[in-house]
Amino acid sequence: MTDCPRLLIFSDLDGTLLDHQTYQWTAACDALEALKADGAGVVLASSKTAAEIAPLREKIGFQDWPAIVENGAGLLPAGVTTTLKTQQYDALRAVLAGMPASLRALFTGFGDLDATGVAAITGLSQDAAVLAKMRAFSEPGTWSGGAQELDQFMNHLAAKEITAQRGGRFVTLSFGGNKADRVTELTQHYRPRHTIALGDAPNDIKMLETADIGVVVINPHSAPLPVLQGEDAGKIIRTKEAGPKGWNAAVLSLMKQLND
Repeated sequence: MTDCPRLLIFSDLDGTLLDHQTYQWTAACDALEALKADGAGVVLASSKTAAEIAPLREKIGFQDWPAIVENGAGLLPAGVTTTLKTQQYDALRAVLAGMPASLRALFTGFGDLDATGVAAITGLSQDAAVLAKMRAFSEPGTWSGGAQELDQFMNHLAAKEITAQRGGRFVTLSFGGNKADRVTELTQHYRPRHTIALGDAPNDIKMLETADIGVVVINPHSAPLPVLQGEDAGKIIRTKEAGPKGWNAAVLSLMKQLND
């Protein structure tokens, strides 16, 4: 890893670099090897925990670069393979414990469940659910109340400087920070000549718009993303193939363009 790489890649995982069904990245091996040969950096950016991302980052071969974890609430430093320990997660849980009981009962966080419970609501294997519970920066959970109650819940959290982001399945609590914030932070640190971000979901939009070039990886399992800022000018492109196949084609094509 070196400062000022020619190219720095920021990539979402599930449905982007990882196949939606198999969770494999082998279809992107050609592009990954080309990036290594070029001295480029690859920063994985996911809602996954550090415990989930660290072994995956090592297998892909970019353990010498940091990773964006828990949807941008924190960073996994380069080379770190152990579980991260912070005070943020305990602080989040303490705020939840002090909420009015009527609101608290409507939110079931990962910390309220054992690994079997997390596996049940996420579809993860038991082993993967254990890693998903090893949280350092954020607390995802399910919401069983209505919209008005959710507003009250979020207002109570905001008073404690906690943000609550609602995704497809979960409400995720953190002390702030998203993927785009981390992209800006790492770009300022490494000062690459070019940055490319790849993603497939609404929580990737800000990240895609922040990089020099954003790549929307098509996801046939969800609604397409709307037209993004800069797309009309060619700053945002879309793949024709899903998952790692689309990732591979887009990265190889952009590398060629940037070399010309």
